[in-house]
Amino acid sequence: MSFKIYTRTGDLGTTSLIGGTKVPKNHLRIETYGTIDELNSYIGLVSDLIASQPVTVTLKEIQDRLFTIGSSLACDPDKEPLMKIPDLKESDVLFLETEIDDMNDTLAPMKHFILPGGHQAISTTHIARCVCRRAERLCVNMHEHQLFVDPLIIKYINRLSDYLFVLSRYAGHLLRVSETVWKPRLNK
Repeated sequence: MSFKIYTRTGDLGTTSLIGGTKVPKNHLRIETYGTIDELNSYIGLVSDLIASQPVTVTLKEIQDRLFTIGSSLACDPDKEPLMKIPDLKESDVLFLETEIDDMNDTLAPMKHFILPGGHQAISTTHIARCVCRRAERLCVNMHEHQLFVDPLIIKYINRLSDYLFVLSRYAGHLLRVSETVWKPRLNK
């Protein structure tokens, strides 16, 4: 017999954290790790759209870290989970910084704000960046509401949004798509 994907346990609007604690499906913790899951899906789409093997390898690594973050956020911090949950490490943040620096070395210095667009890969990377910023805001909101979130998660998500911004520019470079400079309309 195959494993059934539906359990019917959430039909009344609750779900269980790792550790067994039941919470409403609109709980801030659920919203936060759901947004991490959404981000992970967009990263997968970005990986499908950018045909650069080094980039896709990095994005798979990032997706793995996002599963780690999602697992951490899905745990009841007051209960020790029976399963071993992987840890995020400071070296994961340093990895993103190195990737950012390597891409920036090939890009022209940014002197203006740029508008998202020009190619589906670029636009989708900007969407992923926006979802990442929302995930960061939710993590900070958890922290401000005294819901445990590892501070390293907030740091990683902050750096990931920077990575995604630079990746959007790098994708344009790889695709030979010019950046669209934002020219604000000034009232005269």
